[in-house]
Amino acid sequence: MGGRDCEDFVVVVTGASTGLGRAIAVETAQRGARVVVINYAHNADEANETARLVEAEGGQAVVVQGDVARDEDCRKIAAAAQAFGRIDALFNNAGVTRFARHADLDAVSGQDFLDLYAVNVVGAYQMVRSCRALLEAAPQAGAVVNTASIAGVTGIGSSIPYAASKGALTTMTLSLARALAPKIRVNAVCPGFIDTPWFGKGLGVSGADRVRANAATSTPLKAASTPEDIAASTVFLASRASRHVTGEILLVDAGAHLGYAALTAR
Repeated sequence: MGGRDCEDFVVVVTGASTGLGRAIAVETAQRGARVVVINYAHNADEANETARLVEAEGGQAVVVQGDVARDEDCRKIAAAAQAFGRIDALFNNAGVTRFARHADLDAVSGQDFLDLYAVNVVGAYQMVRSCRALLEAAPQAGAVVNTASIAGVTGIGSSIPYAASKGALTTMTLSLARALAPKIRVNAVCPGFIDTPWFGKGLGVSGADRVRANAATSTPLKAASTPEDIAASTVFLASRASRHVTGEILLVDAGAHLGYAALTAR
């Protein structure tokens, strides 16, 4: 979709074994990325399938296991790009959630908050820190794109800890964009519903079907977004086409945010 605006890029994608992470990895290869480092936490088979898809698009795939909540694993992921001398784009896509009704305050614990923050916020921070020198070595400003969520902007989503963690990630995006300029650009994308196995695992088949149908009927664009729909906008924020964009929080949710009055002041 974006031509070859990632030509010769060295890219790192966390949480790239399935869903949006896989779609991002493939999209970068389609746009000309030379190397895609594919991080996964648990499922090697799915990560290897992502690698196959990347290589089918002409990119070189490097698969690295690691949990971004662990700083030593973040350094291991960054080290996988060391041989290529730079990182042009880091996609902090790894994320976890806990499904719980917002009104049921006893459904989540303090530990749930800590577990989600460890991956969704601290993990992203540790990845940026680990990759900083290689991002600064890119011939243009290195790009970081954080996968946040509409949940972090509107307070909706799978649970309150999840929404809070994504809100923290958007705030951190702004802090890092200031701190790391001019050598590194930092932006975030905020998807709404994405039709991936994520919802099926948390809500069951019928629950996922219900959420999908609701997205298709209630969003202004009448669409239940696919991973590829979101990946196109996400990769734009890392590409040469967005070279003058930093500190931006891009909502990619088929217009779902338009129903929330809190955004009128944004």
